[in-house]
Amino acid sequence: MATRDGDDNGRTAAVQSVDRALLVMEIIAKLGQAGVTEIAAELGVHKSTVSRLVAVLESRGYVEQLSERGKYRLGFSIVRLAGSTSAQVDLVGQSQGACNELAITSGETTNLAVLDGNRIINIVEAMGPGSIALRSWVGQSCPAHATSSGKVLLAGLEPSEMRKRVGAKLEAFTDNTLTKVADLAAELVEVRNNGWASVREELEIGLNAVAAPVYDSNGAIIAALSVSGPAYRLAPDGFARAAELTIASAADISRRLGYLG
Repeated sequence: MATRDGDDNGRTAAVQSVDRALLVMEIIAKLGQAGVTEIAAELGVHKSTVSRLVAVLESRGYVEQLSERGKYRLGFSIVRLAGSTSAQVDLVGQSQGACNELAITSGETTNLAVLDGNRIINIVEAMGPGSIALRSWVGQSCPAHATSSGKVLLAGLEPSEMRKRVGAKLEAFTDNTLTKVADLAAELVEVRNNGWASVREELEIGLNAVAAPVYDSNGAIIAALSVSGPAYRLAPDGFARAAELTIASAADISRRLGYLG
C-alpha cells in the first residue's frame, strides 16, 4: 500500500510540474515577455521553482531568452509543434504576400526565416522568375552565422546571448565562411548599423543573399526576410539595390504585425 501511495504522490508531482510549465508559457504569452520574478509572482511560487521550469522549457525550445537581463518569450518549438497556432498563422499569413511581391521585383527567390538556437528555419518562400531557380528551402534548418537571415537575427540579440548561441567555434562551409566569433561580432555591428546583412558564397559556393529584419509589435526582431540567388546574377555590386527592396518588404510585414517604428 505504501508503494502505491508513493506512486500516486509521484504522479501528482509530475502532473503539477506539467501544469506549472503550461502556466509559465501562458503567462509569457499573455505578457509578451517576462522574467523569472514576474512569472513567480503570477504563479505564486518561489523563483527557484520557476527557474527550473524555464530551464527545461528553454532547453526544448518552448521559450527563449531575449537578453542577459533574463526576459523570456515563447520559442518556435511551439510553432513547429502546432502548425495551426495563431503565431505562425499571423507570421506566415502576413508574410507570404510580401515574399511573393519581393520575388517579382527582385527577380530572385525570397524566404522568411526565424531563429532556432544557433540555426535558422525558413518558414515562408516565394520562387523568383529567374531562368535558374534555387531549390526549396522551406522547413530547412541552416547555420545562422553562414546565412544573411541568420546574421540579421543574431544581430538582434545581445552580444553575450549571440556568443552563447553560436559557441566558441564556427563551422566552415566554404572558404568564405566566417569561422571566428570575433569576426562575426564585428560584422553584426555593421548589420545593425546598415539595417541589412549579406553573405557572399558563405554557405554554398555560387550562392549569395541579402536579408533585412522583421519586427513584431514590441519592436523585437522576430524574423528575417531574405533574397537569394546565384552569385553571377546576385553579385555584390547589386547587394545594395536588393537590400533596398528587401528592407521595404520587411518593413511592410512588420507594419502588418503591428510594428509602428
